[in-house]
Amino acid sequence: MGSTSLVVVESPSKAKTIKKYLGPGFEVMASVGHVMDLPKSKMGVDIAADFEPQYETIRGKGKIVQELRRAAKKSDAVYLAPDPDREGEAIAWHIFNELGVPMSKVKRVLFNEITKKGVQSALASPTTLNENRYNSQQARRILDRLVGYNISPLLWDKVRRGLSAGRVQSVAVRLVVEREREIAAFQPVEYWSIDTLFEGENPPPFKAKLTRIKGEKVELASQEDTDKVLAALRGGEFKVADIKKRDRQQQPTAPFTTSRLQQDAARAYRFSPKRTMNVAQRLYEGKELGESGMVGLITYMRTDSVRLSDDAVAMARTYIQGHYGENYLSKEVREFKSKGRAQDAHEAIRPASMDFPPTRVKQYLEPDEYKLYLLIWNRFVACQMAPAVYASTTVDIAAPGDHMFRATGSTLVFDGFTAVYQEMKGDDDDSEAESTLPELKVGEVLVPKELKGNQHFTQPPPRFTEATLVRELEEKGIGRPSTYASIISTVQAKEYCEKVDGRLRPTELGGIVVDLLVESFPHVFDVGFTAKMEDQLDDVEDGRVDWKALLRDFWGDLEGTLATAKEEMRNVKREEIPTDILCPKDGAAVVIKFGKNGSFLACKNYPDCRFTSEFERREDGTIEMVQDQKVGEKCPACDGGELIYKKGKFGRFIGCTNYPECKHTRPIAMGVKCPKCGEGDIVEKQSRRGKTFYSCSRYPDCDHAQWDRPIAVACKACDSPYLNQKMTRRGPGEVVCPTCGTTYPEELARQAV
Repeated sequence: MGSTSLVVVESPSKAKTIKKYLGPGFEVMASVGHVMDLPKSKMGVDIAADFEPQYETIRGKGKIVQELRRAAKKSDAVYLAPDPDREGEAIAWHIFNELGVPMSKVKRVLFNEITKKGVQSALASPTTLNENRYNSQQARRILDRLVGYNISPLLWDKVRRGLSAGRVQSVAVRLVVEREREIAAFQPVEYWSIDTLFEGENPPPFKAKLTRIKGEKVELASQEDTDKVLAALRGGEFKVADIKKRDRQQQPTAPFTTSRLQQDAARAYRFSPKRTMNVAQRLYEGKELGESGMVGLITYMRTDSVRLSDDAVAMARTYIQGHYGENYLSKEVREFKSKGRAQDAHEAIRPASMDFPPTRVKQYLEPDEYKLYLLIWNRFVACQMAPAVYASTTVDIAAPGDHMFRATGSTLVFDGFTAVYQEMKGDDDDSEAESTLPELKVGEVLVPKELKGNQHFTQPPPRFTEATLVRELEEKGIGRPSTYASIISTVQAKEYCEKVDGRLRPTELGGIVVDLLVESFPHVFDVGFTAKMEDQLDDVEDGRVDWKALLRDFWGDLEGTLATAKEEMRNVKREEIPTDILCPKDGAAVVIKFGKNGSFLACKNYPDCRFTSEFERREDGTIEMVQDQKVGEKCPACDGGELIYKKGKFGRFIGCTNYPECKHTRPIAMGVKCPKCGEGDIVEKQSRRGKTFYSCSRYPDCDHAQWDRPIAVACKACDSPYLNQKMTRRGPGEVVCPTCGTTYPEELARQAV
């Protein structure tokens, strides 16, 4: 009987892909992720025993461990092949510790790509288990436990139960909170510009901007300043003073790192980082491609390296030459260097093989998979292509009174790599597009068709999108490629941030938690300190820092502040902020309190008086009570209660005035029957992004949904029983019949409310 080898990977799909590349002497099994972890019910770290972790078998994994142990004992060699990163290294070590076989029998295998060549090459040159990498993962896990299990209970006691403090996530929330406060504190500054539409001897007309006055840069602070300049310009002669032409090259960008992939997928397809990584995982582990079977389509997708192997570069250049021609191939091999402490053990994210172009595999991929694969493919191919060449022209125009206008334009001469890929621009990219200029000559007289001043105001920094927050985390050294997606999803799942119109805004809860943590633990939740900790974890992996020493230093700082924080941290639960409002029920003072749905007004005499109300803050900081709007119905579930419109974290709804004794609620019906099923009512709802929409009350049996607000008014031009009011970013818009398109005045919508 021949020798047998056991290969252990993380996922069943990865196991299936690898199995097809190996002979009958190999058995491939999946651990289905981690098999061991710290316990859920306690911290699981013995601080007194020098931070000894207390691992236990994850519930439901006992049978898998037994099967792996049996297979390992009857195999001649065991290849542990979880993902090639710290988390994968931890899984490999935990599996080894459970197998009960000698270390001499065990090898570590790193699959950067799940292709025949990649798998066979990795198995032919196995390595050993990397203890430093495992210790780096252990240190990170224990650091997070030390923070979570010691600080989270403080938040339960001081704010509300169920909250959590994450060592890295809380710093991410801090970035979002501080950005929001920058926006709130921003004071816009007025400035003006003068733009002119010129006509020359040849079409088309073109725009130019006033850039210099008597050789100095233009600075116009008011309309008065601008009007003086305009008066000096009118009636004079405008001549072309100088023309500069040059060829400008645009070089392609590096192949994808994890963060860049997440950013571009967000910009191109509005994928969340978590969605991007889930799709990339499937492409890496393997897809069923008809006669080709299971094939891993991309290399490992958690990397901050832009390095490419020699084989990958040769593969790309051969493909470009064959599909686009010699002109489109960069003259020399283009190499990319990673920044800072990037882990160059992995390559950049790229196609695993050029044998499977997107057009060939599209029929086998889900839409999300195809989109992401196309993005990865195109950026990889583009990185070895020739630069794009633009003919760039700058025209200076002399104007009366020693004023100078400037126009710039460019024409694409050679598309180069842009034939394949153009880098995505973010929503906060404010670069101006260059215009097309006509043929001009020095001394040519131009006719100003429009000469006007334009008022502007400086703008506050934009709120983060998920993509720009990933970029911020990367630039500040917070987290690593494997953690970006979980950070972004966690801060929203914990309700510390919410997505509004596609951008992240801190909730009131997020702001309170950040303030408490920064006040009590300024060192632990400092951006610079957290980035330094990431570097130290890298040092542990490189063998330069002892992981236990790192934990001792961290705990020394944290332990000293915990006792003080328990005594001195603000107790938001018990805080009552006085106002000058009197309770409409008993005349007592009304105070601001904080509850599970945020701040609210309550009578000082609670629980004797249970009056509560929402409130709004005016621009001057004063408080205005938001009176409950009555529905005009008695509550059907209790005696004496009235139904009112209320607002919760999932949008508006109808509830009882006797809450919390009476918890009767119902959605807000629009008085319109569902146009799809005819049985349900159209009700008001709120999307995950906080945007109001309208859908059938019979969901999920009926999936009708619409953004426009339905109005219970029949159309006079057709048989439609209702109208729709368009809802735009600027607010409610025109009223339109959904059947015949007849428009009605907006006042009709207000009358129907």
